[in-house]
Amino acid sequence: MSVLMETSYGDVVIDLLPHLSPSACRNFLKLCTIKYYNDCEFFRIEKGFIAQTGDPTNKGDGGESVFAKCKPPGPAYLNLERSPFASHERKGTVSMASSVVGGSRKIGSQFFITLADGLSYLDNDHTVIGEVVEGFNVVDKIADAFVDKDFRPYRLIRVRHTIVLHDPFDDPTGLPSDCPSPDPAQGGRGDRLGSDDEEEFEESSGEKTKIRLKEQEQEREARTRAEVLEIIGDIRDADMKPPENVLFICKLNPATEADDLEIIFSRFGECKADILRDRKSGKSLCYGFIEFEKKEHCEKAYFKMDSTLIDDRRVRVDFSQSVSKLWNEARRARISNSPDMPGLFKHRQSNTNSNPCSRPEADKFIRRSDVTQALEADVPFRSRLAERPKSEVIRPRKKSRFDVRPA
Repeated sequence: MSVLMETSYGDVVIDLLPHLSPSACRNFLKLCTIKYYNDCEFFRIEKGFIAQTGDPTNKGDGGESVFAKCKPPGPAYLNLERSPFASHERKGTVSMASSVVGGSRKIGSQFFITLADGLSYLDNDHTVIGEVVEGFNVVDKIADAFVDKDFRPYRLIRVRHTIVLHDPFDDPTGLPSDCPSPDPAQGGRGDRLGSDDEEEFEESSGEKTKIRLKEQEQEREARTRAEVLEIIGDIRDADMKPPENVLFICKLNPATEADDLEIIFSRFGECKADILRDRKSGKSLCYGFIEFEKKEHCEKAYFKMDSTLIDDRRVRVDFSQSVSKLWNEARRARISNSPDMPGLFKHRQSNTNSNPCSRPEADKFIRRSDVTQALEADVPFRSRLAERPKSEVIRPRKKSRFDVRPA
């Protein structure tokens, strides 16, 4: 006898062992028949140990036997069945989970699948009912799910449907034809994601899973691009964020000056404008930046000034995404603090052997004339070259267009 269990990650086929635990196998089969496990979550996944489900409350403390669903209702829990031939030694073993009820261990509806070999120490506490014969790739995928500290997966993994392929047991008296499935939203938490095939349901229930997944994918892509820029040296740190008080403005009139922008945007708060220009010609590049003193003033200017007319040009205004200013400041600070590149006007290292009062106070700093002297450090070579006769000075001959290359 077998059961096909459809999960969020794929199908799993379970072969039951009724000759080892007939009561527990009958209970499991009848629960699958009345669709008791539909929409139950895998609420506990420990890699290398077990993946547990079967609780309609999706909390780990619920679930009853099939006899409690009959009319009249029977016992909610069944006695534990043990067999010397049943063991949790192999991966993929399916077992009914037990709990202490009334001083003794009993089983209800919860079951688990072992995710590793060598778990025989579970034999005395739980009842083996079968083993996985198809769908080990699905079991491995479930085992690799990311979980929190309580071993609850961040992404919902559900038992979508159960199909009984063969059932030799008779139905108990008063067995319902169908059992209401648990509400798929009752076990979910706000920080958990729906499975890939449940996006349509999640959106209909108010949880915009597809939008949330898209946002997370965009965040991962942005993080990857930032790390690449950090590696190649374009930014100082991948976590560097653009300033929140700077606006980017483009499509400006070439005649618009920075002072004009300051006058226009100053009604929102104190600001400073800068228009970028070509280095050689000095002409405006028709875009620039406006820095405000406060973030609130920057937000007001964005909402009011986007797509407005300035000097007969409809400009575009947006929040600046540039971090070049922060990066340049950090780079200048790094260069000035580097011992290998002291830079101009940097304080010299004092000589401990010399008297500090023997030098003039102004000599503590590198003067611009020192740079000129450093560039003329090869004076001996230049003087020797000047002393040589012109006839001895070898200069390369210009190539003539009449030169004929040898054959």
